[in-house]
Amino acid sequence: MTDDNIKTAPTQDNQKSGLHKLFPILAGRFRRRGWVDYAFLVAFIILLIVTASMSDVFFTQRNLSNLMRQTVTNGLLSLGMLIVILTGGIDLSVGPIVALTGIMVAGFSKQGMPLLPAIFICLGVGAAVGAVNGFFIARFKLQPFIVTLATLGAIRGLVYVYSDIPITPDDPTFRTVLGAGMVGPFPVSALIMLACYPLVWFFLNRMRSGRAIVAIGGNEEAVRLAGINVTWNIFLAYMLSGLFSALAGVILATRLGISQPSVGSGFELDAIAACVIGGAILGGGGGSTFGTLAGVAALGMIDNLLNLFNVQSYYQQILKGVIILVAVLARRQQR
Repeated sequence: MTDDNIKTAPTQDNQKSGLHKLFPILAGRFRRRGWVDYAFLVAFIILLIVTASMSDVFFTQRNLSNLMRQTVTNGLLSLGMLIVILTGGIDLSVGPIVALTGIMVAGFSKQGMPLLPAIFICLGVGAAVGAVNGFFIARFKLQPFIVTLATLGAIRGLVYVYSDIPITPDDPTFRTVLGAGMVGPFPVSALIMLACYPLVWFFLNRMRSGRAIVAIGGNEEAVRLAGINVTWNIFLAYMLSGLFSALAGVILATRLGISQPSVGSGFELDAIAACVIGGAILGGGGGSTFGTLAGVAALGMIDNLLNLFNVQSYYQQILKGVIILVAVLARRQQR
């Protein structure tokens, strides 16, 4: 046996050297731009122009505030979905987590629990569900689609076990503090969502675990050989997705002032669409935090415009499906 056939465990120095060599190569895919990105930018600008010309109501203060509130749920879900997609995975359980945490926070409030501890409990529940997904995917190498599909069904059933009827809290602060709160012309919920994006950008680009998540989607085996704990970072990605889903569920419940067990159906489609429009590669290793935010904004504008013209919701779902297909095909041509 020659020395070339011997595989030795990487030392600490080799691990550090491997990190410095590995991250710039793989993270370069994460930051790279191409013609598709500019095409989507042009399309977004055209959408703004068309919207302004077709509706006198769209750019009013009231409608813009509603638009910002309506995009918060998908904005947070898409942020968590992006982190998972970067690893080469998918999370289909985001919608049921929204329903579970929303109905829990409403139930806690109705029972007299102060809003703040109720929110933290629900955030912990969402992170725990994400941790369960991450455990089975990272530890047992199961397919993310299968694991999160199983979680989708289990959590949806758990929601109806908790309550099969809508819950409306009696406390007026349940809605006014977070869901309907304003800071100047900006909704509090929208400011919370927008604050999350630079935090996630910093995590993915400047922190060791975030850069590892990006690198795993590019080449998982290379990351493992560099001495990075792949299992932990995949686990972390799904836990963060669950956390953002829980935050979305809490904010949605406080915005509506009521929580229904049926909420959240199809939310995963919107999140995936926003990520793909924003530049995420479904195979992993490529994506953009602020590109995802642009995708969220574009989908929000489309939904809002269609609502203003009383277009029925199932036509919106058809349009989103077409958008995902076109975006994936465009990204494939780019590569």
